[in-house]
Amino acid sequence: METPGLVHGEAAPFATALRSLINNPQYSDVCFVVGQEQQEVFAHRCLLACRCNFFQRLLGAGASSGVPSPVVLGTVPAEAFLAVLEFLYTNSVQLQRHSVLEVLTAAVEYGLEELRELCLEFVMKVLDVELVCEALQVAVTFGLGPLQERCIAFIEAHSQEVLRTRGFLELSASALLPLLRSDKLCVDEAELVRAARSWARVGAAVLERPVAEVAAPVVRELRLALLAPAELSALEEQNRREPLIPVEQIVEAWKCHALRRGDPARGAPCRRRRGTLPRAHHRFLELPFK
Repeated sequence: METPGLVHGEAAPFATALRSLINNPQYSDVCFVVGQEQQEVFAHRCLLACRCNFFQRLLGAGASSGVPSPVVLGTVPAEAFLAVLEFLYTNSVQLQRHSVLEVLTAAVEYGLEELRELCLEFVMKVLDVELVCEALQVAVTFGLGPLQERCIAFIEAHSQEVLRTRGFLELSASALLPLLRSDKLCVDEAELVRAARSWARVGAAVLERPVAEVAAPVVRELRLALLAPAELSALEEQNRREPLIPVEQIVEAWKCHALRRGDPARGAPCRRRRGTLPRAHHRFLELPFK
């Protein structure tokens, strides 16, 4: 019976030596131009190709064409790309809070599952009010279900603080929708309506489209029946000056007040959230929090 071979030597010095080759023009045979700053980053084809199928396909096409031209990767920032190289060269990476989502995005796009998991673990550890909306956007964009769930749970617990961040205003409609559908947001509906209007204004300015058009995919999730009559009247008047909510949606809210009951068939539009402040008419709507 053959005796299994024994492994000798230490791997750490090898990783240290490889780390010295990251972005080192000496002996490099490929140059990337990355990010909006078009920063040059040097690397080694054989190492990238054997570690990552994405780079194997990318670099294999021009391998026999004499002096290679720089490879342009304009969407990945230089810092994130260097972190990807660090992982490919050493199988380890030093992540930073301010750039981890860019590294995560690159890991998903390049098919680096182990790096993706390292990024996800790090994001969940450092998640805070300022980072959570950007993390939610990445999760929704790339279908990262566990991260999306973690972000929504965090926002549900810190709703008022998150609504005041720039990240909230920059969410896409598809990322905002699951938040507005949540019963567990710790915020009153009047404040949520104001936040939705601010979000739509920012989107309208960026996209050069009317506020109501930008808001259309999400505004139906606002629960106007929870507002008191005076609040609903003020909202209706503001809506005349700056259309945000379809008129029929406001009419439906007034109907709940007139009938002094909620419509069970309509579900969420007549259901309290965790942070809903009590109002006198709520006792007629029979709105237990779920």
